[in-house]
Amino acid sequence: MATIIHKQFDSIPSFLAGDHTILKEVLHPHKDDVQLPYSIAYAKLNPEEISLPHQLKSSEVYIFLEGEGILVIGNNRIKVKKGELVVVPALENQHLINTTKNELVFLCIVAPAWTEKDEIIF
Repeated sequence: MATIIHKQFDSIPSFLAGDHTILKEVLHPHKDDVQLPYSIAYAKLNPEEISLPHQLKSSEVYIFLEGEGILVIGNNRIKVKKGELVVVPALENQHLINTTKNELVFLCIVAPAWTEKDEIIF
């Protein structure tokens, strides 16, 4: 029988990620009893802040839950807001700008699953 995983975001500890976003690792195949080819993090960027430029060896999907901002991918600047999704290809330089006085909240789905060694912070 498959393992059922049920979590509440409020009970997951948060930490300051290398890119200076506030993260909660919601689901990770290296830490949870699940065999999935991706990981999921719940992320926040504080009002009017900018994450550090970084690059992942994995592809990343951002799903925006609250707020507005600008996602910079290479030379592209994409306005983002609640209810939108953006796919960031592997090995692309990226960072996020919160353009409002509210938190920018989003999910990050990384495939293959995120590992610290697969991320470069600039």
